[in-house]
Amino acid sequence: MTTIDTHRTTSRPDRARLRVAVVDDNEIIRVGLRNMLEVDACLEVVGEAGDGRAAIDLIRRERPDVALVDVRMPFTDGISVAQDVHDVTQVLMLTYSDAPDVVRGALTAGARGYLVHGAFSPTELSAAIRSVAQGGSVLSQAAIDAVHSALTESAPTPDASRHDIYGLSRRELEIMDLIAAGLANGEIAGKLFLAEKTVKNHVNHIFAKLGVTTRSAAVSLWLT
Repeated sequence: MTTIDTHRTTSRPDRARLRVAVVDDNEIIRVGLRNMLEVDACLEVVGEAGDGRAAIDLIRRERPDVALVDVRMPFTDGISVAQDVHDVTQVLMLTYSDAPDVVRGALTAGARGYLVHGAFSPTELSAAIRSVAQGGSVLSQAAIDAVHSALTESAPTPDASRHDIYGLSRRELEIMDLIAAGLANGEIAGKLFLAEKTVKNHVNHIFAKLGVTTRSAAVSLWLT
């Protein structure tokens, strides 16, 4: 997973607790997620919604730090929800679908991350929520595999030069590939034997060249 600093638009008495909204049309899943999250003293579930319309109302009313959003829901789907509320919360898609077009659609809509049920533990979910809340981007391996699979099918002979149009240096290409793989700045620094501050500077330059402001947008552009 990857993390960068971000600002919050809401205030709360206890800044140590992250406020989370749970959105899924399956009540059993909502209850399970709530029980899973309430074990973590640093997380607070501030509301639940069972359809897209209710989700948008809930998120705009409560302005949670992170919204866990399913893809397929009544009235309004999760991707549309992400597109509507990504300006007031960090959206983490949490779904059973690993369809490549759905994954890419969610990232393009502004979701900070995409996790597939069954591919993460409660501890990993808590860590993902923290990363997303801080402005990072989190993709489960299933989501990454789905996108790369689609790219392989649509482009049997990959051309590495396709990234040259962005004007990235060789080092920036390496770092962007690691960002797309879900690594945080600190992890990238360790892998490439660089100072974390140096990696952060490279990331800022990469974003400027790609014309994006968030990791999720950069990953979406890079993978597509």
